[in-house]
Amino acid sequence: MKIPPLSPQEIEELRAIDTPTICNAIETFQVRGRLEGFLGMDIHCLLPELGSMVGYAVTATVDSTTPDAPRDERAWLNWMQAMQASPKPAVLVFKDIGPEPRRSAHLGEVMGTVARRLGVIGIVTDGGVRDINELISLNFHCFAAGLTPSHGNPQLVEFNCPVVIDGVQIQTGDLLHGDINGVTLIPLSIASQVAAAAARVRQREAEQMAFVNSPEFTPEGLHQWRLSH
Repeated sequence: MKIPPLSPQEIEELRAIDTPTICNAIETFQVRGRLEGFLGMDIHCLLPELGSMVGYAVTATVDSTTPDAPRDERAWLNWMQAMQASPKPAVLVFKDIGPEPRRSAHLGEVMGTVARRLGVIGIVTDGGVRDINELISLNFHCFAAGLTPSHGNPQLVEFNCPVVIDGVQIQTGDLLHGDINGVTLIPLSIASQVAAAAARVRQREAEQMAFVNSPEFTPEGLHQWRLSH
């Protein structure tokens, strides 16, 4: 059964939560292993001042470092149509398949502006981006390997295909949450329940920290507290 997208209110509730707490909340459902579903240190949050990003993935494979690859204008139309068709808000997920990913740039001011017009709020890529000051002005979340100044020879290759970013498979329609700490996938089967679970996680952590900061704190006492909670 297809799971309907979250409501705008549910999206905003998730945006109000930091990504580590989202990860902790997901753990309580036991729907995946503790080492699954989140990106590691190779994908950097380039605009942490934008806060949390929540959106549905629009995937593509991309290449900007093959020198003689011909430009395919039809691919750009396909890309725009894929964004238009996505649940909103949307997040681009670009898998670099070029020969020199550390010299790549897959999005800048022009593509960012087009994407913004079609309901996209950010990008996750194992390649690079550029025009970071203009992307700041667009409030466009950027999770990438880094920055490069030139767009090289940009190619959009395949759309709405499963891609692997930093060891994590992402498909079009997957729900992503990211902030200064990194990016995680929220399983669609529990997405509508994660905000409430996060509130419970925060409450437990607050109670634990209250005990740690109390006059009654001892290592043995904290050990017993954790066993009883």
